[in-house]
Amino acid sequence: MLSRNPHLPLAALLIAVLLAACGPGAPESASDAVAEAPPALPADTPARQAERGDGAVSTGPVVSPPADAPGEGMPTDWPVSKVTSGQAWVSCQAEYNTGEGDGAALESLAFFSVVDALSPCQKGGVLRLRYQGKIASDFTDLVARVADIAGRMGIHKRILDLDSAGGQVEDAIKAGDVIGAGGWTIWVREGSVCHSACVFVLGAGDNRMISGKVGVHRIIRMSSTATTRAELNEELRGVYGRVKDYLERNGVAVAVADLMMTVPNRRLRLLSKDELQEYGLDGTNAAQDDLDRLQLMRRCGGDFVMRRDAFMRSFDSTCKKAGAGLDDMQACGLELRTQFGFPDTKCPADSPLSEFDRMADVEAVPDDAGAPPDAAPLDAGAAR
Repeated sequence: MLSRNPHLPLAALLIAVLLAACGPGAPESASDAVAEAPPALPADTPARQAERGDGAVSTGPVVSPPADAPGEGMPTDWPVSKVTSGQAWVSCQAEYNTGEGDGAALESLAFFSVVDALSPCQKGGVLRLRYQGKIASDFTDLVARVADIAGRMGIHKRILDLDSAGGQVEDAIKAGDVIGAGGWTIWVREGSVCHSACVFVLGAGDNRMISGKVGVHRIIRMSSTATTRAELNEELRGVYGRVKDYLERNGVAVAVADLMMTVPNRRLRLLSKDELQEYGLDGTNAAQDDLDRLQLMRRCGGDFVMRRDAFMRSFDSTCKKAGAGLDDMQACGLELRTQFGFPDTKCPADSPLSEFDRMADVEAVPDDAGAPPDAAPLDAGAAR
């Protein structure tokens, strides 16, 4: 299993801050709080919802979660898999409004197909995976295999650019555990949505940036054999127990699970910007932030952590202004950080905005100079 790169949280935080300038925030008006789920098919029954991938659909058995959540890394045996529940693209740019757009389409999840898709991102160390579609087993394969190859290549700045109306709860949790072990920023950009089961994926990110709409409703238990309300509630109790455990380990309020017990699955409860922050679904992941601070304090000392926190507060108030472009925010931050003693001589790679120092070094290196120093050689035997 690959370990989390110690330099990622600060880099991911910067990317998340920069992405905040790309679009408006989540809806705040009370009139947007409840909306009808989009009817794509007539006779909008739970079975129809499951067919088109909307909502939060549970089909797996009610079992207790494993003692240890799975982490980054894939077994050496890669079964044949393709992206069939949606569409995926790979870009080496944090933004989509560049000449590259959403990047190159990725359909085959064969070992060398993923290697070829990610290879252009190895030099700069930045990856943005755009996904539009429902949450299903092939989405979990997509996230896990991209994370595995990105780890082997030393690509530690990872963004999941997500647009999904929901899908399978069990697959969302599996994908979320992979994301939680791999240091991803989750981005729901303007015009995109993250509904129902997608919220579990959103909660797993180290950082979450939301410009689109996030909503929840009741989980549909498709494999139910219940004939009474009491029997259905007993079945759902096991599902919600697993959901609450998952939310807790990702620093998300269990109140989200309570909402998913009360909002009918034919309707959609959109979360306001304040609610997203209150429930721990927007911005820095509280659980990951605690872990990062402990590791950073051991590595760089308490004074470093205090100065970093002071810089981030100043950056938010000084550089992160509505309408500010990415270049302006970068220039402001690079100038501001010197006031707080960064780059730090002891921990330069952990210093705020250190990724721009690395980018400058990378741009000065010829294209044929090879992979980053932390990139592991690819083992072709993993494709067997």
